[in-house]
Amino acid sequence: MDLDDTLIDYSSDIVPAWRAVCAEADVRVPGLDAKALFDAISRKRDWFWSDPERHRVGRADLAAASRSIVHDSLVDLGFDLPDLARDVAESYRELRRDGAKIFNDSEECLDRIRRQGIGLALVTNGTGSDQRAKIDRFGLARYFDHILIEGELGFGKPDRRVYETAMEALGSRPGETWCVGDNLEWEVAAPRGLGIYSVWVDRPGSGVPPGTEVVPDRIIRTLSELM
Repeated sequence: MDLDDTLIDYSSDIVPAWRAVCAEADVRVPGLDAKALFDAISRKRDWFWSDPERHRVGRADLAAASRSIVHDSLVDLGFDLPDLARDVAESYRELRRDGAKIFNDSEECLDRIRRQGIGLALVTNGTGSDQRAKIDRFGLARYFDHILIEGELGFGKPDRRVYETAMEALGSRPGETWCVGDNLEWEVAAPRGLGIYSVWVDRPGSGVPPGTEVVPDRIIRTLSELM
């Protein structure tokens, strides 16, 4: 099972957090407009995270990725201010950490799975320190037989090794393994390629994007539907 945006809400505060730190920067720098900075950051972060390799490198050091995005955005607006970029990025990352919250249905779902004796592995990308902090904060470790974190393994989703490692740890085979998560590539396309049953968590109810060839075996909007 996936962690971010499956068990915990880690993305709904992205836009409010960026708007807040842009407003702070506006006050500090004469001539810098908060909306213009927000728009520049939106363009830059969409570009940054759209590339799989940049994504892999960036999630290994989110602080550095945020600094780079903010600095490049400021430069695009004519402000070469690395110290400001650092402060804005740090404030943003702090807001994101503080804003994370567990979904209402997560613990009940995990409880029910555990009561049925089903083996559970938590498989998440990101650094060990970042992801362990979330796991500890919400007391999630007690639900899982195994916890696999990209920064601790040295590889992560969608590398086939992470799914194979999880199955080996659980003693399961592809035909009896489910992968549950919100990312169509990491929790659907890649595991399905190994014969794993994929459950896509589509909390917004937006459906599979038009033109997408990835087809989940099952789509749910809440974890309560999983059982």
